[in-house]
Amino acid sequence: MKILTNDSADKSSNAGAAGPVSPGRRTWLKAAGALTGLTLTVGHSGLVMAADATKYGGDAMPGGVVDDVLVFLSIAEDGTVSIIGHRSEMGQGVRTSLPMVVADELGADWARVRVVQADANQSRYGSQDTDGSRSVRQSFLAMRHVGASARQMLETVAAARWNVPVTEVSTVNHEVVHTASKRRLGFGALAADAAKQPVPAKDRLKLKSPDQFRYIGKNSTRGIDLHDIVTGNTHYGIDTRLDGMLYAVIARPPVFGGKLVSVDKTAALKVPGVVQIIELQGSPPPTHFNPLGGVAVLAKNTWAAIKGREALKPVWDDGPNASYDSANFHKTLQDLAGNPAKAVRDQGTVVDTLAAAKRTVKAEYYVPHLAHATMEPPAATARIVNGKCEVWACVQAPQATLELVAQHLKIQPADVTVHVTLLGGGFGRKSKPDFAAEAALLSQAMNGVPVKVTWTREDDIQHDYLHTVSVEHMEAALDASGKTTAWLHRTAAPTITSIFKAGADEQAPFELGMSAINVPFAIPNIRVEVPKVEAYTRIGWLRSVSNIPHAFAVQSFAAELAHEARRDHKEYLLELLGPARKIDPRTMNDGWNYGESPEIYPVDIGRMRNVIEVATAKAGWGRKLPKGRGLGLALSYSFVTYVAAVVEVEVNAAGEISIPVVDIAMDCGPQINPDRVRSQIEGACIMGLSLATTGEITFKNGRVEQSNFHNYTVLRAAGAPSEIRTHLIPHDLDTPLGGVGEPATPPIAPALCNAIFAATGKRIRTLPIRNQLAKT
Repeated sequence: MKILTNDSADKSSNAGAAGPVSPGRRTWLKAAGALTGLTLTVGHSGLVMAADATKYGGDAMPGGVVDDVLVFLSIAEDGTVSIIGHRSEMGQGVRTSLPMVVADELGADWARVRVVQADANQSRYGSQDTDGSRSVRQSFLAMRHVGASARQMLETVAAARWNVPVTEVSTVNHEVVHTASKRRLGFGALAADAAKQPVPAKDRLKLKSPDQFRYIGKNSTRGIDLHDIVTGNTHYGIDTRLDGMLYAVIARPPVFGGKLVSVDKTAALKVPGVVQIIELQGSPPPTHFNPLGGVAVLAKNTWAAIKGREALKPVWDDGPNASYDSANFHKTLQDLAGNPAKAVRDQGTVVDTLAAAKRTVKAEYYVPHLAHATMEPPAATARIVNGKCEVWACVQAPQATLELVAQHLKIQPADVTVHVTLLGGGFGRKSKPDFAAEAALLSQAMNGVPVKVTWTREDDIQHDYLHTVSVEHMEAALDASGKTTAWLHRTAAPTITSIFKAGADEQAPFELGMSAINVPFAIPNIRVEVPKVEAYTRIGWLRSVSNIPHAFAVQSFAAELAHEARRDHKEYLLELLGPARKIDPRTMNDGWNYGESPEIYPVDIGRMRNVIEVATAKAGWGRKLPKGRGLGLALSYSFVTYVAAVVEVEVNAAGEISIPVVDIAMDCGPQINPDRVRSQIEGACIMGLSLATTGEITFKNGRVEQSNFHNYTVLRAAGAPSEIRTHLIPHDLDTPLGGVGEPATPPIAPALCNAIFAATGKRIRTLPIRNQLAKT
């Protein structure tokens, strides 16, 4: 079947002249919307949601969803099936999971399948953004259509050759078989004629029933890249090498919003291997995904470039954020969170109920800035030949990368090709392709010579799009029986939209819709407030985004209320949830709902209750534990998936913690690739523990104080749980798919801190934990 492959695909083309170096606001707000499943636009009063009540999920994404077999699949004469992988692979297994769906519907032998990574081409492949825990959720049905279309085209040709009804043939393990006559033909023998067949209409596609699945929902499918990763035969962004390539590192302004005044290049140019030094213009806030500017050192190898950078003598104007101090800003956030603010959800009479209550509880929680710290720092290579630019980069947002490069080079998008490499981790950082634009601009400055820009670990940590910092203020009223009658949540944090819109100082609907405004408790009086908060650094999305601080506060506070009421935490949390029912998120003022239809994806309290019951049962909730040990519970609804976690912790006499076991129950709907689901849960657990115990970025004089893993510590093997037990809730395909990559992160920190309280009686409200339990 000679079906068009990526090699023969047309380049993505967004008609119109190349934009200015500072991209148009609408372009980048749409890029921000890629995180949320929304398209954002600009009205007279600022950010508003585009009115499009008929589109949700993948259909609402820029580029939408494509299910054309002629785009995604080809079969060679030898029978090799090539399937396009259009999402970025960063360890989550999407290069296996989506092609595996195609292969299953097709009836292919997985051992004879190869996956071809798509270049950036949104008009051809649909949305390629790989974030928001939505790749499989929004592409599963489309990939089934691709496989089923190819299967029916092959079956039609085979039936015609044998002069039998097409209903009598079927695909079995890379062949089309006529059981009655025992005739069979391999895919390769049928491919050429099948390619001439019309593509079946969607309403004529016959999808397989689950009992026919060979790969979907099974645990036996080998990861398509696993052998190459283990043997070192893969291509990550940092691995790119081209003939005549120069290697670059960049000295960027140490303070966000700063700029270069002057630089003495004399000593740097004397470093052996240094070829050229180039000044890069920065972009004043809001910076979008633009480079920060600075001084680039180009050399014959990365080490020479690094040593050359060390020899530079730059003078910086630190700009308006020179006084940013995270300790002082913590106090500012406390002041803002401690005073009444704009209500974004106001149900009942919270203020009056709190004022009249005889029994109230107050608490305040703090989560600092966090860095992505991917194991592979950002890296990109670019070259320009005859006015056309090629980029090789480890990016999560290929189309945004293409458009950004075109705008900075002032060329047509059709003249840019972005080759997506494997990503050594992403977590949202590599959705922002500033590093790809840097490489393109340096290649242009060198008359098209290939240039690879490598971010060192210090660059990565000190110039990241950081997770926001927040103070979460909580208040509740309890009646005489200990039942919660009023709930107030005031959340103070800089907003992600500050990188897209000047003056943005209020959390956007998608941020509030992450475990704050949509708290689903059966409490008669609920109020959520959001004060205005300025941003003084680049804020970006990090795995599970605002669910991190919001869930930490909500789930910790629920445990505090249970303790105040002298009730078991699990039973109290179930009481807060109330009976099993389905809630339209719009009734909680959540018009976002992770970009999904509120009819298809209501908030299901029954599923919430179930994951709590499963996780606590598997953990042995209620059992007697030795002194210094405790169990902690937390619940999270994020990316339309339900997760409950129970952490068992041991705190020794010195205040050191160890974690014997973590039980995590996840209800993400049907599990398409269960092995990868479990891996994602385990990884999210480790990341959640890392940010809870040690993760913190601090600022002094506008500068990030951390620089590498010696002072931005991540969880080491010795601190990891002895065992992580995952419990997947089974579903058939009638249940819509949920997200997987992020939802297990938010409940980990509160479950851990609740366990510490159970073990020691000490309440942790400020992250990271670090030495707060140390004995003095």
